[in-house]
Amino acid sequence: MLILGGRSEIGTAIAVRLAREAAVTGGVPEVPRDASGADSGNLGAGARGNGGPGRGDGPSDGDGPNNASPDTGAEPARSGNSRPGAETPDHATGLPRVGSGGRRFVLAARPGTDLSDPVAQLRAAGAESVLVEDFDADDLGSHRGLLERVVAAHGPLEIVVLAFGVLGDQARAETDAAHAAAIVHTDYVAQVSVLTHTAELLRAQGSGSVVVFSSVAGIRVRRANYVYGSAKAGLDGFACGLADALHGSGVHLLLVRPGFVVGRMTEGMSPAPFSSTPGQVADATVAALRRRRGVVWVPAVLRPVFAVLRFVPRAVWRRLPR
Repeated sequence: MLILGGRSEIGTAIAVRLAREAAVTGGVPEVPRDASGADSGNLGAGARGNGGPGRGDGPSDGDGPNNASPDTGAEPARSGNSRPGAETPDHATGLPRVGSGGRRFVLAARPGTDLSDPVAQLRAAGAESVLVEDFDADDLGSHRGLLERVVAAHGPLEIVVLAFGVLGDQARAETDAAHAAAIVHTDYVAQVSVLTHTAELLRAQGSGSVVVFSSVAGIRVRRANYVYGSAKAGLDGFACGLADALHGSGVHLLLVRPGFVVGRMTEGMSPAPFSSTPGQVADATVAALRRRRGVVWVPAVLRPVFAVLRFVPRAVWRRLPR
């Protein structure tokens, strides 16, 4: 499993859950093939973004009605198991599972990042191996090389988690064009680059899962956080289109739309209504991977809430606080 954004709290929580499960069952449950014969995909790795002004270690998936997004931390990545006969059914769940591949993780984070804590958590959870790779989200030219190195060293990617992103400083971004562009570059442009390379590699192998963290901040962008929200809106749209393009290829894309997540990135902020913890987001993500869901809202109540909020008059919407 590969996690891009190795210090991400959510990414680490997802990896720990998969490592514990693999330690008990001997592998991570894969999603079954759908009716069209498409492979459900294995649980894969996650990626983490690089630092810049106001940049966090993980996906900015903590936005809620307040449009504030927490640092999810870097997520671990998991590589595939290429040994013949490694895939066996999990009789308790009825889902296929992968052998030792579910116990091998790669955490990709910006150079110099201290990943001792997530590495220790994964080892304590039963991970067979936890490796660390340098990953600079803003260095677009390095993305392909990182993915190819992981594949060459560990075999086919099963799950790739994009757990990097930044919240940025909205007030500064309104007058500092460079800061505004930096937020959009990390939260949208870099994500598009990683997703495009990842999709190409997974298409070639005919299987795999990709986890993308959008945010409710992008469902209807607010005046109070429009730079970050617009980047998430773009990412959400790109991920939806990419998921459609991958249909029938054997590759599964899961789009996660969290509300406000109480974590490092939102430290000091007042929690928005329907807030969640990194653990709750991880639980929902793992469950959605198993069911081969296309989109998951966290918490689920945010889906009907934002269906209604779409119709709030603009004159009222622009006055809503962060």
